[in-house]
Amino acid sequence: MRVDFVGRTIKMKGKELNDLDKEVLNFVRFLNVPYVIVSGYISLLFGRLRTTEDVDMLVKIKSASAFGNIWKRTYANGYYCINEDDQKEAYLLFSEGSSIRFAKRNTWFPNFELKAPKNDIERVALKDRLKFRFDDSSIFISPLELQIAYKLYLGSGKDYEDARYLYVLLSQHLNQRKLEKFIELLGVEKAARKILGV
Repeated sequence: MRVDFVGRTIKMKGKELNDLDKEVLNFVRFLNVPYVIVSGYISLLFGRLRTTEDVDMLVKIKSASAFGNIWKRTYANGYYCINEDDQKEAYLLFSEGSSIRFAKRNTWFPNFELKAPKNDIERVALKDRLKFRFDDSSIFISPLELQIAYKLYLGSGKDYEDARYLYVLLSQHLNQRKLEKFIELLGVEKAARKILGV
């Protein structure tokens, strides 16, 4: 497996797709809106061995009709909404700031948690997203510097391990000034010193 960083694109050649990767690639086909994958799945992409129950996504859905398109495509392809079985009620929940989860019918995990960006940090994740290319397909992920800082902000043992894993593995590709900026913005300087040694 080889990883190349070219501008705003990360190319991973020779990665053997696991079941979760396949699920993610399948699900993002239904999103006809800008999206970015954030949180735990990103460390798994880069080879960290742990489980996750959900894939977190920030999505920019501007209208009920755009949400309806996602709803119809997911349901037509064997998914359902865990939160709400009525499309209009689900959109109301989403537009009021709740996350909406989809999973394959008759299952709970993995599920795909869609939420709107609520603050500047989340808007940056969507605006400055990176393209992650497999051999013949791609997805969009959070900027790695932001991902690492945000994992420190979340602060659980699992989050700290994700942050450390990404930092050690990818340090030569990271923009250190950008990482320091996000660490400062999220107020996690102490955790950065302890977990990352920066």
